[in-house]
Amino acid sequence: MGYERSYFFDRVRRNPFSGRLASGQVAGLAAVLDAWEARNPIEGPAALAYVLATAFHETAATIQPVRETLAKSDQLAVVRLESAYSSGRLRTVKTPYWRYDADGRTWLGRGLVQLTHRRNYQKMSELTGIDLVAAPARAMEMDVAVKILIEGMLAGSFTGRKLGDYFGPGKADWVGARRIINGNDRAALVAGYAKAFAAALRDDAAMAA
Repeated sequence: MGYERSYFFDRVRRNPFSGRLASGQVAGLAAVLDAWEARNPIEGPAALAYVLATAFHETAATIQPVRETLAKSDQLAVVRLESAYSSGRLRTVKTPYWRYDADGRTWLGRGLVQLTHRRNYQKMSELTGIDLVAAPARAMEMDVAVKILIEGMLAGSFTGRKLGDYFGPGKADWVGARRIINGNDRAALVAGYAKAFAAALRDDAAMAA
């Protein structure tokens, strides 16, 4: 299934992007749409809307692969995370996953959905066929980040919950779907984004009718 792009971008420019779309946002949205259309999962357009909403939320609306803390470099992200950890602002973190390992690699959050911890880079390497353990920074490449986002959410790689648990024929659990990524954190907020994206998804066949 293909989605009518002019209609989509016109609608999302107004909501959730509040009137303006930068070139990077357009490119990121197009990359996700292209990959989803090529994959054409059975979960359908509501699931795609939730994938787009997740990327919107996890990247601070840039729809570009980002590092944790939105730092411009790994080094700066590590400094920011270490500072937050030392001051007690990361109370749920038991293992400082961002600290460099013996090979000089850091497993801080990267991408369109924040991939953290070596074990998760390993898991996504196996799922995508891209060696993210040898080169974790590849999660910052758009095509790689899109593949991690879509395949991870379809397979339930992040939390054990997957898109098919919440979306499909006759079901769309916009709030519950946040469990695919991060429990109930900002669930209603992300649900609102997803509904805005869903309203913008119209297939080419509908336009031709």
